[in-house]
Amino acid sequence: MITIINYNMGNLGSIANMLRHIGYNSEITSDISKINSAEKIILPGVGNFDKAIQNIDKLGLTEVIKKKALIDKTPILGICLGMQLLCKNSEEGNGLGLGLIDAEVKKFLFSKEYKLKIPHMGWNNVRIVKNHSIVSNMGEDTRFYFVHSYHVTCNNEDNILTRTNYGYDFTSSYAHDNIVGVQFHPEKSHKFGMLLLNNFIQNY
Repeated sequence: MITIINYNMGNLGSIANMLRHIGYNSEITSDISKINSAEKIILPGVGNFDKAIQNIDKLGLTEVIKKKALIDKTPILGICLGMQLLCKNSEEGNGLGLGLIDAEVKKFLFSKEYKLKIPHMGWNNVRIVKNHSIVSNMGEDTRFYFVHSYHVTCNNEDNILTRTNYGYDFTSSYAHDNIVGVQFHPEKSHKFGMLLLNNFIQNY
């Protein structure tokens, strides 16, 4: 079963609808026993880093997420804030992340001459920098929908899967063992999002 973790923040229904559209059933849950039996996990998220971590802790989900990731080696896909929560920490708050990826979350900072708005919002291209099953069959024109004010900085560059440019290059997705994080929203990214989610389910 594809399990979408519900910690009361995120586009849960949109992800489930996109999965259903491409032919897969999923469950949205915060039930620890159901998460324990998950075959694949999606950790979504929209909102504040500290609030999200607090919600995860209050629901008792921290340990089961870590167990599934590190011991059971269950494939996990973090989306947007979910990607950031898998990291060690964030400049958005004072709380520690789940620490499943050796990475930190930084706020976009631009020189005045760029005149770029924060959040980074809308469609943007991704550039694949390493081979991985989740980006199979994606070409140079691959683009996704973004909405974010913070971005991930990987301490181990081998984990960087794609880069995107918004004022400067940033990590738009990473992959390490059974863990993948994407800064963009595949559930809002039409054919590109469908392909990525299908790759996650079928190939990862």
